[in-house]
Amino acid sequence: MFLIEHTTLAETKMLLIPEKITVPAQPPRITRPRLVAMLESSLESCASTVVSGRAGTGKTALAINFARTCGLPVAWYKVDASDIDLPVFLRYLVSSIAQQRPGFGEQTLAALAGASGGDPTSPSDSFLYELLEYEGNPLLIVLEDLHLVCEGEWLVPFLCRLLPLLPRKVHILITSRTMPPAPLWRMRSKQTLEVIDEATLAFTRPEAWELFETYGLSGELARAAYDRSHGRAGSLAAYAMALSAAETVEAPHSISPIGLAF
Repeated sequence: MFLIEHTTLAETKMLLIPEKITVPAQPPRITRPRLVAMLESSLESCASTVVSGRAGTGKTALAINFARTCGLPVAWYKVDASDIDLPVFLRYLVSSIAQQRPGFGEQTLAALAGASGGDPTSPSDSFLYELLEYEGNPLLIVLEDLHLVCEGEWLVPFLCRLLPLLPRKVHILITSRTMPPAPLWRMRSKQTLEVIDEATLAFTRPEAWELFETYGLSGELARAAYDRSHGRAGSLAAYAMALSAAETVEAPHSISPIGLAF
């Protein structure tokens, strides 16, 4: 893992981990058009989208697939628990956007440097202003694993100011194991926020069969795995990998779905 230096007018130098602000390179095994269509619809009609579900429900795979296929510049930020302080969070966020919009973030970081007691109001307003004043191409901002900083006292005020006022050309996609702790339901009732929950993320039977086909596995095995996993993405992928590895050392069709210890 390499570190890069980020220099601004407001700060001296901060070491950033570039992998955290880079779209992951490995695409998912299947594209899941059903969910991609939901994200495309949200992109057109809403200001933001929350993809919520427990670990292993396919949140990140969906976000990666959409980021790689939506046709927009993407500012990706993989949030870690160590980013729970507002200054760290904002520096990563503006740095991810600056990769698509050079020079972005100077005003935000200047406001951050002048904020007292970690008050997010001024940095939030500066961040919004910079988004509003830019007249370039539309932008998708992905905040992956936002639940890791949900205990930060600044997060609710920040989201409450940011999300309702996003410019039309900017869309924020949040992945989180829980719904972010902010009064987002008013936005949902006004149809400016789309939520894709764990039940929606679950694989359908055809999607499970498609996944197993990519491993060269039969529909019978896919059906058995689906019934045991209830469509949970991580479980299905684990079963498929285990079965594929087993088939490489056993005779073809020697594995019975009935006897599998899932």
